[in-house]
Amino acid sequence: MGNSESSSSDPRFISATRAFSQAELEDLRSLHASLAAESQSNGNYITPTVYKRYIGIDGPLGDRVFDLVSQKRKDQKLTFEDLVIAKGTYEKGTNDDIEEFIYQILDLSGDGTVKRSDLEVVLTSMFDKLFHQECPEPKAQSHQEIVDAFINSANLTSDSMSFEDFKKWRTLLPAVRKFLGSLLMPSDSGSQVPKLLYGDIDPRQILLTKEYAWHIGGALSPTELGEWKLLYHSSVHGMSFNTFLGHMQDGPSVLIIKDTEGCIYGGYASQPWEKHADYYGDMKSFLFQLYPKASIFRPTGANHNLQWCGVNFSSDSIPNGIGFGGRVNHFGLFISANFDQGHTFACTTFGSPCLSNTSKICPETIECWGVVPRGADQERPEAVKGTVLERFKEDRNMLNMVGLADSSM
Repeated sequence: MGNSESSSSDPRFISATRAFSQAELEDLRSLHASLAAESQSNGNYITPTVYKRYIGIDGPLGDRVFDLVSQKRKDQKLTFEDLVIAKGTYEKGTNDDIEEFIYQILDLSGDGTVKRSDLEVVLTSMFDKLFHQECPEPKAQSHQEIVDAFINSANLTSDSMSFEDFKKWRTLLPAVRKFLGSLLMPSDSGSQVPKLLYGDIDPRQILLTKEYAWHIGGALSPTELGEWKLLYHSSVHGMSFNTFLGHMQDGPSVLIIKDTEGCIYGGYASQPWEKHADYYGDMKSFLFQLYPKASIFRPTGANHNLQWCGVNFSSDSIPNGIGFGGRVNHFGLFISANFDQGHTFACTTFGSPCLSNTSKICPETIECWGVVPRGADQERPEAVKGTVLERFKEDRNMLNMVGLADSSM
């Protein structure tokens, strides 16, 4: 079969083959043979058109990926050796190898500079790949506003992104890193995007667009990207803490807030919202921004002040409401039990900044989505109804907060 069967003395090829088992190499050989046959090249090489169809990416981004995988020869031919070198280096290589590959992908023109215009084209191509087959869904933000939100998180001081800028940016956007790092293989784009179930509510009222859901899901495992069900929306259920709690279910949830400044942000709660007299939760929780910046802030390990839910406490040292991170009365994000005010401060719990334009926030819209993991039993019991006191029959003496107010931020 021509080149696909030949041996090679290229040290890069020899080194790359060591990353694969014999069976994996045979699978790669079969893949190349199949795509080469489709390319009508007598089994010698894969053409750009066939390869871009295989990975599902067209346009400038597809051209750039083909250029990198074919070792930048510009001969429009992807050989078996090229395929092994590319996949061995960029799929099975070190993190540095993979990050360098992703950074090169962003440099669409190949001139050594990643410009803002490159980022716009790449993000638009990614969204086209991920969502072109999706049914119409919430569009609280325009397409360009969403693209800008992802780029704004880079905090670029010029029109270009350095490699150091890129490394900071990709930590804030794990979904982008996952997508670009898996471009050498065909993927089910739907597996990266949770299905949003929101019933009869007007989609224009919903904050969580499919792009934002994909962004948040980048920090979650594949099993948590099944269905996300809208449990509470303030425009439907009213600004009521009691009603909010009454609509919650067991399991993790995604809390999203839009404030009167127009900023959108929130947190992923790994544990159910239920009454505690202290911080609770685990290291799966995180904070995020959606607009005007899109960023993820995972736990740093500095402390375990992760999730907060205070209900009907009479002590000023135990605030009633829901929140994440920081310390009491100085949370990373907090909404009071009246749902009419809250605050957001920089906190070491998540390494997050103030999530809005100001520390004091006034919620305009609050919504919460229940995460239904893949494979989970869809027959879930109805949420327990009743008053907060009926739902939370904890000991009213849970007021011993010794040392809590002094917890680190």
